[in-house]
Amino acid sequence: MNRVVKGLLIAGVSLAVLGAATAGGGWIYYGKDLPDHTTLANYNPSVATRVHAGDGRLVAEFASERRAFVPIEAIPKRVSNAFISAEDQNFYSHGGVDWLAVVRAQLQNIRNIGQGRRPIGASTITQQVTRIFLLSNEVSYVRKIKEAILAGRIEKAMGKDKILEIYMNEIFLGNRAYGVGAAALNYFNKSLGELTIAEAAFLASLPKAPDRYYRERHRDAAIARRNYVIGRMEDDRYITREEAEAARAEPLVFADRSGDSNIRADYFVEEVRRELAKLYGEQTLYAGGLSVRTTLDPDIQAAASTALRDGLMAYDRRDGWRGPVTRLDNLENWPEKLEDLRTPPGGEEWDLAIVLAADADQVEVGLADGSRGRIPLAELKWARKVQDGKFVGPTIQKAADALAVGEVVLVEPLDEKAHTLALRQIPEVQGALVAMDPHTGRVLAMSGGFSSRISVFNRATQAYRQPGSAFKPFVYLAALDEGFTPSTLVLDAPFALDQGAGLGKWKPSNFSDRYYGPTPLRVGIEKSRNVMTVRLAQYIGMEPVVDVARRFGINDNLQPTLSMALGAGETTVLRLTAAYSMLVNGGRRIEPSFIDRVQDKAGKTVYRHDMRDCPGCQTAPDGMAPPADPGIVPKIADTREQIADPRTVYQVVSMLEGVVQRGTGVRLREIGKPLAGKTGTTNDSMDAWFVGFSPDLAVGVFVGYDQPRSMGSHETGSSIAVPIVKDFMTAALKDAPATPFRVPPGLQLVRVDPETGRRAAPGTRNAIWEGFIPGTEPRGTEGVLDGGDTGAGFVQGGPGQPAATAPQPAIGTGTGGVY
Repeated sequence: MNRVVKGLLIAGVSLAVLGAATAGGGWIYYGKDLPDHTTLANYNPSVATRVHAGDGRLVAEFASERRAFVPIEAIPKRVSNAFISAEDQNFYSHGGVDWLAVVRAQLQNIRNIGQGRRPIGASTITQQVTRIFLLSNEVSYVRKIKEAILAGRIEKAMGKDKILEIYMNEIFLGNRAYGVGAAALNYFNKSLGELTIAEAAFLASLPKAPDRYYRERHRDAAIARRNYVIGRMEDDRYITREEAEAARAEPLVFADRSGDSNIRADYFVEEVRRELAKLYGEQTLYAGGLSVRTTLDPDIQAAASTALRDGLMAYDRRDGWRGPVTRLDNLENWPEKLEDLRTPPGGEEWDLAIVLAADADQVEVGLADGSRGRIPLAELKWARKVQDGKFVGPTIQKAADALAVGEVVLVEPLDEKAHTLALRQIPEVQGALVAMDPHTGRVLAMSGGFSSRISVFNRATQAYRQPGSAFKPFVYLAALDEGFTPSTLVLDAPFALDQGAGLGKWKPSNFSDRYYGPTPLRVGIEKSRNVMTVRLAQYIGMEPVVDVARRFGINDNLQPTLSMALGAGETTVLRLTAAYSMLVNGGRRIEPSFIDRVQDKAGKTVYRHDMRDCPGCQTAPDGMAPPADPGIVPKIADTREQIADPRTVYQVVSMLEGVVQRGTGVRLREIGKPLAGKTGTTNDSMDAWFVGFSPDLAVGVFVGYDQPRSMGSHETGSSIAVPIVKDFMTAALKDAPATPFRVPPGLQLVRVDPETGRRAAPGTRNAIWEGFIPGTEPRGTEGVLDGGDTGAGFVQGGPGQPAATAPQPAIGTGTGGVY
C-alpha cells in the first residue's frame, strides 16, 4: 500500500512538474514577438473635432470615431462601477486574468460541446484593452494565451485606473459612439455626471451587443440586460437595494437628438471643413479633437436658408409644373409602396404623397404613414404643365387639371388640423446667399444652393458668374476718384464703338431700350443705365476700373475692355459681397473669414483669425483668459488697410441707397430700415443678382442655372434676387435699430434735386442731401459728358472744372453687351 501511495505521489509530482514545464514553455513560446504593450502608456485616442457657431451651439462634428475623451477623475463612480460589475467584478483584485472566471467559462464550454454554440470567454477589462489595441478578435485558444500574457504585462506597466480610463474611452458602445462620454450624449443627451443609475447600467450593458440594445425592436432585451447590470451592482454593494429597485422601475427613454443640430448650414460647414483640412490635415481634422468656434450666426443662417429656398421655389413655380416624382399603376397597399420609395435629393424636408382622388376643388392624397390630406385648388394654380421650358397644358381651372390619380408628388403641411397640404417641386434653378459683417469680414451665414443633397457644389464660393450691373458701383467709384461727382451729367444716348476690322460695331443699350438724355451719375446708377456706364468708362479709361476691381478683390485680372464695365467679368458671390462690405465700412480692406479660433483637445488656442494685440484683454498668452480689469474698455488698433478714399466711397454708398429709395431695388424700401445695394442681370437673363447692405450687415444673392440658360426675358435681378434679399433682411434686421449710414469727415452736404443734380430750390419735392468733396458742389455751370463713336468729352465744362482743362478721353474697345 505504501508503495502504491508513493508511486501515486511521484506520478502526481511528475505530472505537476511536466504541466508546469509545459505551461512555462508555452508561456515563453507564445510570449515571444508580442506587440509592445508599453505603447499604451502614451494612449492618445481619436477624438472628434467639434464645430460650434459663434454663440457656442454645436453645428457639426468631424470624426473617424465619435468620441469625447473623459479622464478617469471626471468619470462618476456610478458609471465606472456599472462597467466593473457588468464586465469584470474582480477588476481591482486580479493581475490581468481572472483565473476563477476562466475555469467557470471552460466548464461551460465543455457543457456546450455539440450544441453548436460559440465558445464563451472570461475576458477581464485588461484583456479587452489588450484585444482592442494589440491583438485581433480571432476566436482561438492561441489568441487567449497571448491575451493573458499581455494583460499581465500591462498590469505591471500601469495602474488600474489608467487601464480603466483607456477602456472606458475606447470601447465601442453602438450608435456611432466610442467611449462613455460620447455614449452618454448619444443615448441620453447628458453629461456623465447627469446619468442616473439606470442610465449608467444601460451603457454598461452595451459592450455585449453594442449594435443591438439601442434598437426599438430589442427594447425588452435591452431592459432585461440593463436590469441584470443593476442586479450585479447591488450584489457588489455599489448601490443599495432601494436604489436598485428604483433603477429597475425607471423607464428606458432615449433622448430625441434629431433636433440637436437643426442649423441648416451644410455649405458653411463644408467650407469650414476644407479650411481645417488645409490648416491641419485630414488626420488631425477627423481624430485630433479640435474645438472650432466659427463665425456662423444661427439665426441669420436660418433666415438665409429660408429666404434662398423660398425665392428659388417662387421663381421655379413661375416656370410651371414638370410632373410627379413617379406614378403607381394601382392604389393597392399604397402606404407600403410609398414607404419603399426614396425621397429625391432636395426633397428631404417634404413628404411623399400619392394622389387618391381629384375633383374640381381639391386633390386627396395619402401619406406613407397611412394618413390622408388634401391639396386645395389655390395651392395648385401654379402647376400648369411645362415641357422643354414651354407650357404645354391648360391653365389650372380645377384641381384635376393639375394632378391625376396614382401620381406620387412631394407635399408640405400647411394646416395640420385641417390636413391641408401644399404641392412642392424641387427647383431646377440654383442660387447662393452670403451674409457678412462688413466691418470684420466674418461670414455670418452662407447657403450655396437649394440643398446640399442635390449637390455639394458651393455656388457662393465656387461658381464664377458674371455680376452684370452689380459691378457698376465700382465703375462709378473709379469715376468719382477721377473727379466726377454724383451730380455730374452724362449723356444717355445711343452709343456705338467700332470693334475692329470685320467685327462690326458694339452698340450697348439700356434694358428699357430707351434713352434719357443728360442724366446725373446718381440717376444712372439708381436706374441702372448701361449706356451712361459705358460712356463713363470710356472717358476715364478702363485702367482705373481694373484697379478698383483688383483692390476690392472682385477680380484679380479683369480685362480692360468696355464690356467689363457692364459686369462681363466673372466673380463669386463671396468676393462681390466682400467688395460691397468694403464700400459700407468706408473703404477698408477685409478678408472673408469662417473661423474665429481653434483650440486643440487640451484647450490650447492654436489659431485665431484676429491676431491683433489687445492690451488689457488677457492675462494668458493664448488670449483666452478673462480681461484683467472688466471695468476698462480696451482700445484695439484698427489695422485694416485703407484701400479707397472714404469720401468717394460714401458717395457710392449714398447713390446705392438711392437704388433702394427710387431705383431697381425699391421693393426693399418696405423694410423701413436704411438699406443700399445694386441689382444685376446678365445677357438673356442668365444670371440675376442683388448685393447690398445695411450699415452693419452685407448680403449678396445670385440666382441662375448651373448650366447657364435664360430664366426668361422679363426676369431680372429686381424680380428674382431682390425678393430673396427682402425676406432675408426683414428677418435679419427685425430687432436692429434703424441706423443711418455713417458720413465720413471731409464731405460737404448739399440739398440737391436727385433728378437733375442741381441744388434744390426752396420747396423742391423729394430733395436729398448729397455729399460733395469741398469745392465740387454743383454751381450750375457744369458740362455734360458727351461722345460719339470715336471718343468722349465734356460739352461746356467738365466734372467740376472748365472745358479747357477737362481730362482727355481714354478710349478703349470692348465686346459683349451685358446689361
